[in-house]
Amino acid sequence: MNQELYHVSANPHVRDKVTTQNLMFYVILALLPTTIFGFVNFGLSAIINVVITTATCVIAEYAWQKLMHKKITINDMSAALTGLLLGINLPPQAPYWIGIIGGLVAIIVVKQLFGGLGQNFMNPALGGRCFLVLSFALPMTNWTYNSAFGSFDAATMATPLAMVKAGETVNWVDMFIGFHGGTIGETSAVCILIGGLFLIWKKVISPIIPCAYLGTLALFVLLFGGHGFDMNFVLCHICGGGVMLGAFFMATDYVTSPITDLGKLIFGIILGVLTGVFRIFGPGAEGVSYAIIFSNLLVPLIEKWTVPAAFGKGGKK
Repeated sequence: MNQELYHVSANPHVRDKVTTQNLMFYVILALLPTTIFGFVNFGLSAIINVVITTATCVIAEYAWQKLMHKKITINDMSAALTGLLLGINLPPQAPYWIGIIGGLVAIIVVKQLFGGLGQNFMNPALGGRCFLVLSFALPMTNWTYNSAFGSFDAATMATPLAMVKAGETVNWVDMFIGFHGGTIGETSAVCILIGGLFLIWKKVISPIIPCAYLGTLALFVLLFGGHGFDMNFVLCHICGGGVMLGAFFMATDYVTSPITDLGKLIFGIILGVLTGVFRIFGPGAEGVSYAIIFSNLLVPLIEKWTVPAAFGKGGKK
């Protein structure tokens, strides 16, 4: 009798040629449109801040792993991506030391102390940003806007989202294009959308989380925003602040988001509801960073109820 020989090996049994470095490179590439727009929109200080945060994250990861006698992993580009995300989440005129502190917190505290890439319970860049907002509220909310590259006639002003919160009328098209105040990389919704669609096209991210997030937030604003069926008001919330950047580049983080389609859908809905609650009923105009972090903490519970049971013993009968 002929017998087939089965080769048994440790998991994973399904492999792909795509590496962590490839994925990080694609995300960095997708962030270039909004990053470059931010440089043009805000000038030299924005460039310096992004360079500082990126360099700090890479150096911090290398130094920590060297001191702890661990494998050096800066070549996977995850530290560089964290630095870039943190940098474009800073106000353009933020003091340069802010980026250094934020980078150290993101890499050392949020990422490395929890075991490195794949072990962190929240997005390191968001963790670093939230630490900075809580610790240095004034410089992290000091919005200035340069009307031209390198201009010295910068004016301190409220962001369009803050103006919407105050009851002022803002044209959503202006927010979609992005020539206004805000953090370095959040102002141009169209540039973020281009990068997000690129990631979906390359199958780096699933469209489920962004669509569920944006759709839920839009519905929440319609129901509880107090403006009735005012689509300009709804689109201002979608295009303003960190919603687009968070939806495509932070909420979709592999490590801190669910792995199943149903889990992603639930995750996106929770994100939309929390962001709506923070914006409509909270004292501030933003809320995206905290919504994502709180939702990250719920991921283990979401996966407990959405990951299919194994076939066989202990599985569904």
